Amino acid sequence: MTDTQRIEKSEQEWRAELTPQEYHVLREAGTERPFTGEYVDTKTVGVYSCRACGQELFRSDAKFESHCGWPSFYQPTEGDAVRLLEDRSLFMRRIEARCARCDSHLGHVFEGEGYPTPTDQRWCINSVSLTLEEE
Repeated sequence: MTDTQRIEKSEQEWRAELTPQEYHVLREAGTERPFTGEYVDTKTVGVYSCRACGQELFRSDAKFESHCGWPSFYQPTEGDAVRLLEDRSLFMRRIEARCARCDSHLGHVFEGEGYPTPTDQRWCINSVSLTLEEE
């Protein structure tokens, strides 16, 4: 179950609460280097939540090996925990995934890449955007 009541904080408050890397990725839409994130190869059963606000975002049963360098999921948790935006940065068109509660950058969504998943989607998410609670 998700609670998407918006969290409003100033950038100064976010900066005080997050590490420099967390702030760069979550608040400035940065990206961690591939194959360096905490959850790239994790197989732990549990729930992945937004590191900034704790909103449940993904479950481990939707995580799969894409070998792209970031944790990959084929769908977010049920509900409206994630919102999608068009991203035209870096001279390309992509779909950005953001936490619906705190508007933090999570990563990007790609479709039609041929992975054997139920949705034909790859939610490519920065590890630093997530926390994992084991079940």
